[in-house]
Amino acid sequence: MQTFRSRALAFSAAAAVSLASFSGAAFAQKKYDTGASDTEIKIGNIIPYSGPASAYGTIGKTEEAYFRMVNENGGINGRKVTFISYDDAYSPPKAVEQVRKLVESDEVLAVFNPLGTPSNTAIQKYLNAKKVPQLFVATGATKWNDPKNFPWTIGWQPSYQSEAQIYIKYLLKEKPDAKIGILYQNDDFGKDYLKGTKDALGAKGASMIVAEETYEISAPTIDSNIVKLKSVNPDVVLLYVTPKFGAQSVKRIAELGWKPLVIITNVSASVGSVMQPAGFENAQGVLSAAYAKDGTDPQWANDPAFKKWHAFVEKYMPGASKTDSNMVYGYGAAQTLHKVLEMCGDDLTRANVMKQAASLKDFEPDTLLPGIKINTSATDFAPISQLQMMRFKGEKWELFGDIISGDVKTE
Repeated sequence: MQTFRSRALAFSAAAAVSLASFSGAAFAQKKYDTGASDTEIKIGNIIPYSGPASAYGTIGKTEEAYFRMVNENGGINGRKVTFISYDDAYSPPKAVEQVRKLVESDEVLAVFNPLGTPSNTAIQKYLNAKKVPQLFVATGATKWNDPKNFPWTIGWQPSYQSEAQIYIKYLLKEKPDAKIGILYQNDDFGKDYLKGTKDALGAKGASMIVAEETYEISAPTIDSNIVKLKSVNPDVVLLYVTPKFGAQSVKRIAELGWKPLVIITNVSASVGSVMQPAGFENAQGVLSAAYAKDGTDPQWANDPAFKKWHAFVEKYMPGASKTDSNMVYGYGAAQTLHKVLEMCGDDLTRANVMKQAASLKDFEPDTLLPGIKINTSATDFAPISQLQMMRFKGEKWELFGDIISGDVKTE
């Protein structure tokens, strides 16, 4: 009888332990989709390492270096990040080919920070049909904030329409009678800036815009466009251009002895890849807007957050010039992905990656200007929507004025 009772108690205890273990296992069960495991997270990327927008290639190199640093420090929740980056040469057909390779051959969990409006437009339907995150795209087209129709695509930087609205807010205050000439890239990138400009000007646009010039991304030079703009003699020139053409435009305007107020896109505000090639003497007084810190600005020398960026560049990108703002951009975007993957915990499904990407609250990467924070929700896929105006002086940008919001409501 005694033996029977002991056995019964032992059985009950074993069952209890087994049940507890089972509950714990069920509670802490790991969930993975393709591209994730106990030891690895595979992230894909496309960027132009060659072609007309190759200046942006530094972004991909920075992101690769960032995740090398993360892996050396133990990875994310114990998992190493495998970062696979391909050259798409800023060509939509090439972008499609490379993204298919990332998804179908490399089997990545997500495609992160693919660059360029034309390339992202070409891959958006494919990635959404496959339910693969098109995460923190490196383009400010407003259309990335469309969670209803494209739930697998989310932006990162301020939208081009937001940015254009901020420039117009500044002009209407400072030069309300301006005659505006616009040079824009003839694709979704340039047209988004144009729309933001015209929306912000409203009825005044008809009288204030005196000239519009377009160029193709494949054009070797925009000299003739600048000469045409000068013939109309606007006193403000809006350069809605990518880096190569930004450098050409600033240089050509100066060579013509023409002195309009020049405003250039944030994506073409790099000191190293635009202002220096244009000639610092030619770039004096050019305006733009920023949401990130400048790697050469002494005001951030003792900023604890930005010191981490400096240390990263020195250790993981030795010899790279800190004048290249693309390294600041790449680090900030990679740090945002790092945060999202951390938030995913052991649920590394594609659906949870998107859920966490849409749940960022007042996140501040080390690289953003003070007061600018990342916020997303299930109905807002535009993480950053604030900028501050800046003026080029000497060999660097100087921030001025207040941080301005340029929220664009998508339909």
